[in-house]
Amino acid sequence: MGSKEKVLVIIDGGNTYSAFHRVVVESDGNKKLPLLPKGAKFDYKKFAEYLANEREIVAIKYYIGIVRDTDHTEKSALMVSNQQKFLQKLENMGLIIERGRIVYDHSTREKGVDVKMAIDMVIGASENIYHSVILISSDTDLMPAINFVQLKNKKVEYVGFSNRTSTALLKHSDIQRVFSETDLTQFTF
Repeated sequence: MGSKEKVLVIIDGGNTYSAFHRVVVESDGNKKLPLLPKGAKFDYKKFAEYLANEREIVAIKYYIGIVRDTDHTEKSALMVSNQQKFLQKLENMGLIIERGRIVYDHSTREKGVDVKMAIDMVIGASENIYHSVILISSDTDLMPAINFVQLKNKKVEYVGFSNRTSTALLKHSDIQRVFSETDLTQFTF
């Protein structure tokens, strides 16, 4: 690797979307509004560049389960179309889209997304592609990959959100950053 520190940015799309749009009910019964106002657009590239802070970004990867039109309704077709438009905008910004599946059984679940994130973290650390991985996810299923990355003397930078943090990731990452709605306004348009 060259002299400039290199970072890999990994964004868990479903996890991040949930954090941005989730209404939290506090213990006193009060509702806390979502981190992003309805209709706000988020600039993931600008956010990644901010997190990288002048370091070289080797890739910004966005991992997401792909919506399918399983019931051939107007609503399903619209969901598929909206997701594809959104992903195209991310690709136009220079993000790499890593697609998983969505399984529709008793509940709607993503499949293959966590595994792809973990594999990219492990391969990147093994092949010396980056010095630090910036992980925008609060998914504790990634702990084995995080441990491996650190064993390879790479840093893990955890990025969480005030309404969705992981105690385990806060504890086991090398650098921790938690963003609130006020922090995120500079990345919306």
